Amino acid sequence: MQQLKTIKTMKTMKSSTLLLTAGMLFGFLLFPSCQDDDKDVNRLYPNALVTVKHAEDETVFLQLDDQTTLLPVNLTTSPFEEKEVRALVNYEEVDKPRGAYDQAVHVNWIDSIRTKAMAPNLGDENDAKYGIDPVEIVRDWVTVAEDGYLTLRFRTTWGYPRVVHSVNLIPTNNPENPYEVEFRHNANGDIGDRYGDGLVAFRLDNLPDTEGDTVKLKLKWKSFSGDKSVEFDYKTRAATPASSAVAAERSVIPLQ
Repeated sequence: MQQLKTIKTMKTMKSSTLLLTAGMLFGFLLFPSCQDDDKDVNRLYPNALVTVKHAEDETVFLQLDDQTTLLPVNLTTSPFEEKEVRALVNYEEVDKPRGAYDQAVHVNWIDSIRTKAMAPNLGDENDAKYGIDPVEIVRDWVTVAEDGYLTLRFRTTWGYPRVVHSVNLIPTNNPENPYEVEFRHNANGDIGDRYGDGLVAFRLDNLPDTEGDTVKLKLKWKSFSGDKSVEFDYKTRAATPASSAVAAERSVIPLQ
């Protein structure tokens, strides 16, 4: 079993190229830039993965990691309404009042990621309900356990764009490890010959509270070469300006 490494910098994020396929990612929400050079190539790529949240006073803010919150000065309302979602974002720090937040930022664009709750384990009905179609979990800076979510970049085969693929995360109900989960993919018969990538984030609030300890979150999935698993460092998150729900430490999967 391969161990996870902690990301110490986010500088490499803009160099990662995501394959936006099969409707798994959505159109960018663009905002007027506070800079003159709108053709800056750096703005074409996301430079952060965040959680879009609302504070108790309805202020929209971005949770960058366990310790860092961003105040988007050009967002007075969330483009995703009242929903808390994971999102890719391109932003720049600005010298403006930040209030209780760590940094004031200007959002150049933001793109939500499919964000869902964990699904229940249905025992013998799991295969029929959630599917057993293979995927590969991609080693990437967006494949990460943090802020109460497991965000995964996955790769599989696609055929017809109109066929919706279903992905779910279920607990394995392993009595020896309550932090063991399984990624399930149902292609709904769409077994094509083209490879494409998708992004999805799962809320982990159904997992037991780690009570301040860091534990191993074990992810299992069926790949094209057989069953695989990997572990993330995971810790229930402390309170943020928005809530006191769950969070996790940032880590990436060292997959081949």
